[in-house]
Amino acid sequence: MVHIVSLMQPYLFPYLGYFQLIAASSLFILGDSLQYTRRGWINRNRLLVGGKIWQFSFPLEQGSQTQAINERRLSEQMRLSNQRLLHTIRHAYHRAPCYPQVMPLLEEILEHPERNLSHFAEHSIRRICHYMGIDTPMARVSELDLADDIGRDQRLIEAVKQSGGDVYLNPEGGRHLYSPEVFQAHGLELQFLRMDELSYPQFSPDFVPSLSIIDVLMFNPPDEMQRLLGRYTLERPAPSSDILGEYES
Repeated sequence: MVHIVSLMQPYLFPYLGYFQLIAASSLFILGDSLQYTRRGWINRNRLLVGGKIWQFSFPLEQGSQTQAINERRLSEQMRLSNQRLLHTIRHAYHRAPCYPQVMPLLEEILEHPERNLSHFAEHSIRRICHYMGIDTPMARVSELDLADDIGRDQRLIEAVKQSGGDVYLNPEGGRHLYSPEVFQAHGLELQFLRMDELSYPQFSPDFVPSLSIIDVLMFNPPDEMQRLLGRYTLERPAPSSDILGEYES
């Protein structure tokens, strides 16, 4: 049986493709000890409010740009910020069909007392996976025996090998980052997950993709979520020479 391993930073309420990646994997590894990206999407996301895109973020304590995700802490303003976020979600989605089931889940997640950014995000991911019926086992990069003095690709390969993986699965947005030949040299296969084009009813005349999973949950009951989780294609990458040619043309 092929053992598929994926690895991503712990994001707060990420988009549907993140959960497709988890569901498609035999093991999902949370990159808790990876460096925090200041302008990334780890602690911010987007919703629709009044039919328009609205970006929200979770406030953090001041920290160094070199700190890992599991070294960052949510601010003392987090409680007030989460109350405001819940108020906005209630206002924006109270007429959504799944609001009665999803709102208590969001309240439980956002009222969680943990202030470590990585642990708080992990708790939210696990709770949402449970609600959607995703039972993929999860681990943390920090739990693996990885050397500090090796490069990104080698650390990833070692993480997959230590986890007993045969295949490393990555979102298609990372095609330009990895070489299939490097993975093959270590007895591993590299694959990418591409989300199919999909839509669902929203409070917007035109469908807006790639919003927070909150938006998806509000309009889709668990049985429909199972169908959406399967709307992807697994693809094997072209040889690196072909990829380089594509980016150089």
